[in-house]
Amino acid sequence: MMSLIDALADTAEPMSLKALSRLTGLHPSTAHRILAAMTQSRLVDRCEAGTYGLGIRFLELGNVVKSRFSIRDTALPVMQELHEALGEAVNLGIRDKDEIVYLERTSSGRSLVRVVYLIGARAPLHLTSLGKLFLAADSATNVRAYAERTGLPGKTPHSLTSFEQLEKELETIRRDDLAYDNEEAELGLRCIAAPIRNDEGTVVAGLSISAPTERHNPNWTDQLRQATASISQALGYRQRAARS
Repeated sequence: MMSLIDALADTAEPMSLKALSRLTGLHPSTAHRILAAMTQSRLVDRCEAGTYGLGIRFLELGNVVKSRFSIRDTALPVMQELHEALGEAVNLGIRDKDEIVYLERTSSGRSLVRVVYLIGARAPLHLTSLGKLFLAADSATNVRAYAERTGLPGKTPHSLTSFEQLEKELETIRRDDLAYDNEEAELGLRCIAAPIRNDEGTVVAGLSISAPTERHNPNWTDQLRQATASISQALGYRQRAARS
């Protein structure tokens, strides 16, 4: 049953019994019997020309699961593992209008830098690696509106305070799916962030690693990406391979 569900989930089009049998390795009669039971429970819909697709029951169950999921609760174990592996602070943030809000943070306990990222704290989107992730996911029109609305105030000499600077950086973030804060919110502190996506592929949160400049390591990217991929998968995100 699970192999049939996975096969149906991997395509947007209804599939024939023959195709499902080939993909799953199930004998056609076995696949047909399982599909019949799943159709009766509305897990599968029998479409035209004898094809099958996932049924409405999955949507109903998905909404129940989504209502019970907390991004913080889902992310926290992964954050703790990342923190233990790196020994640096790991931050979880979400967007609230023109600001990033920090939901959770694991403290490194080693930093002499005054870190502004406390749980519940807020910061302008363009000054933080987490905030830039949300701007990069937004439309060009909305980013320009954000710049005009806020005036892009700076906090350090490294802050991005012009729309042109910000736009150029967002292009890099869209390409790499990573964002950086190079002492833009606080001198002596650097951050790197990656997005967390939900089942619809929407960026709903971000995870960042923050450390004093002298301890910042560009090789953290792989571990950070693995962490955000794990959280995104738990939230239902499925990254589909490109189809020819």
